[in-house]
Amino acid sequence: MQLYDIAVVGATGLVGRKMVQVLEERKFPVARLRLLASERSVGKEVGFGGSVHSVQKLTTESFKGAAIALFAAGSTISKEFVPLAVRAGAVAIDNSSAFRMDPHVPLVVPEVNRKMIFHHKGIIANPNCSTIQMVVPLKPLHDRWRITRIVVSTYQSVTGAGHLGMVQLEEEMIHREPRLMRFAHQIALNVFPQVDTFCDDGYTREEHKMVRETKKIMGDDSIKVHPTCVRVPVIGGHSEAVNIEFEKHFELPQVCEVLRSAPGVVVVDEPMKHAYPTPLTSWDRDSVFVGRIRRDETIRNGLSLWIVADNLRKGAATNAVQIAEELIKGH
Repeated sequence: MQLYDIAVVGATGLVGRKMVQVLEERKFPVARLRLLASERSVGKEVGFGGSVHSVQKLTTESFKGAAIALFAAGSTISKEFVPLAVRAGAVAIDNSSAFRMDPHVPLVVPEVNRKMIFHHKGIIANPNCSTIQMVVPLKPLHDRWRITRIVVSTYQSVTGAGHLGMVQLEEEMIHREPRLMRFAHQIALNVFPQVDTFCDDGYTREEHKMVRETKKIMGDDSIKVHPTCVRVPVIGGHSEAVNIEFEKHFELPQVCEVLRSAPGVVVVDEPMKHAYPTPLTSWDRDSVFVGRIRRDETIRNGLSLWIVADNLRKGAATNAVQIAEELIKGH
């Protein structure tokens, strides 16, 4: 078996650490693992493959000999170092928003548009966590009945805002004043309709990401997407209430059949038995969970779904590692 030299940028953050964990769990064929981060993280230790690896400082020379570089350090770092990784001969799989809408960069969810992986020119973009979990179950439905409009409300966990978001919630829950405020409001015992910063049109950057990325991944610019992104006091796992309008008539049993056979999807839909997905359902799992599957009688060909996934795994780290797996398999 061929082994690969892998670099993980942002290796001490929530997503970076999860990438290392997923690489090990999925037995990715790693010859050498380089853990890279800023100077303040140098010397920190991360376990992998039964041994402890020390974090190195990210520099312009960090990628020499690397085959694949997984980036989980934010768009500013990605804009500077992804081109350097590519120049050194690595394929960069970037979890930030830096390259997602670049027309020359494939934006990939393997269950949805695997073939786009092989159109890369050195960079493959990992989509936004909320977009990933939505398109996994929606793409097979779109292929069958063609989706014309999506209205989605997200319920996003604090881990989507990184380590500081988690710390703020934990400190507020034990009735302490947070040392650092990651959010504009208290998050404990509260929700607020803001994920990321607001744009001039009244939508947040997160909402714009969901609109643009969904169209690119699904390969259909005609789909109308109307999102509202909400932060909730949950440690891990994003939830979404998704309302869909189809072009064609559908039967509900057919929808359930399509979803049950869709790659990466687990249907949990027995509401009379209180069986439906929750964030805890998805905790530390790689599947996208779907429930509350019901017809929307207020519109023609309308369907409502409840979709849940672990935002650090399928929403970020696992999706990136899956891309790497497909990459080494080849066409």
